[in-house]
Amino acid sequence: MRSFRINFSMISKRTKAVAMQMTSYSTHLIQLIIGEELEVWVHEPKYMTACYYMFTSKEEMNGKGEENTWDGWNQLFVWKYSDNLIEEWQQLCKYVMELFKKQTIDILSMTLDTLVENNVSIIDFLKTNWKSVDICNLFQSEDKNDVDEHAAYLLNNLKVNYELYSYLDIKNVNFDMKIPKNLKELHIENSQWVGYERLLEIDCKNVILEKNRIFNKEWNLFLKKWIAVETHSNLEYLALILHDIPHEVVDGEAKITINGYLNRNIEINGGIDIRRVDGKTATFFVFQMEFLAMSVH
Repeated sequence: MRSFRINFSMISKRTKAVAMQMTSYSTHLIQLIIGEELEVWVHEPKYMTACYYMFTSKEEMNGKGEENTWDGWNQLFVWKYSDNLIEEWQQLCKYVMELFKKQTIDILSMTLDTLVENNVSIIDFLKTNWKSVDICNLFQSEDKNDVDEHAAYLLNNLKVNYELYSYLDIKNVNFDMKIPKNLKELHIENSQWVGYERLLEIDCKNVILEKNRIFNKEWNLFLKKWIAVETHSNLEYLALILHDIPHEVVDGEAKITINGYLNRNIEINGGIDIRRVDGKTATFFVFQMEFLAMSVH
């Protein structure tokens, strides 16, 4: 990828030296982005440096480079015009992943309604070249667009290891999308298609299901199954009516620190405790005055 190296000549000697040293360390993260522009990002926490290489269909952006600092990070932005965006982006992906000896994509961000005709071939390219994805972000630019089929195709063909964030507006309430198992984080912004049966299939540590269609009586059944260790044994946090479930109301004056979403410590006042048969406790509390949350400890 000669063009990748040529563009580094446009930046300062300091940033160039830091960027080239990045290949010597294993702390870097590679992020592949599919949207209006096709991008490859390289993050190096050791040097607080990030390089953003972007293919664009705008000819006037060709060869443009910018340096910036943000929150202590040195940022380098480089654009390259191409009339064959996908092929050149794929070549750079392979080059960078090989350069950093990556067999797994650290972060994949894909907007499913921008390159619709190429979605399947892009997903096939990713599946063919790398084993899996650690963190997967799924977007769509306009809610009216139907991305159901390609969302299902991606999750049926790419293994997600740790975190999945879906900001898709799924149209079919009976949508049959594969939800990866054993995730550290699962966040589905529009989860109307996740009913009670799908809830029981989820096996993740931290779960947020926004706008779900699970009835209160079904949440009650879910909690009973959790108490009996019949479902979600790995659950640590759930952002969600307790009827005939043994529980204990925590003193509202008592301050408790719990491990919340994204492993952030949250200080709460009071709450409701329920205990599982194996001794684990779930504390329910109102989070940010918006929804009921559940933290397991």
